[in-house]
Amino acid sequence: ELGKRLSLSLPWSFVKMDVWIQRVGTVACIVMPFFNIPMILHLIKRKKSDDISLSWILGVWVCTVLMTPQALRSPDAAFRAFGFVNIFFFSAVAFLVLKYRRVAAGNPRGE
Repeated sequence: ELGKRLSLSLPWSFVKMDVWIQRVGTVACIVMPFFNIPMILHLIKRKKSDDISLSWILGVWVCTVLMTPQALRSPDAAFRAFGFVNIFFFSAVAFLVLKYRRVAAGNPRGE
């Protein structure tokens, strides 16, 4: 009841701003994971990932994997879009970091 009264008493400009914020947020949620593409290209070009922390990449990837089911079932379209696009691109980054990781200086795969 209180929510209905409050929403009816809000000025029209605030309602327009709310719609604008939702649209901008949705676009940002879709676009943000695409910033992983330069990292993917960089890893493919260099074929090494020694400068990227394994604990960071695996920590972020595990959190992304654990967050994705909730994102995909969320009623919020922006969060759903983010979850779908982010799991794809960040998984690619994590895969390449692990693929091009040099475990030791004498590792023959790390040439």
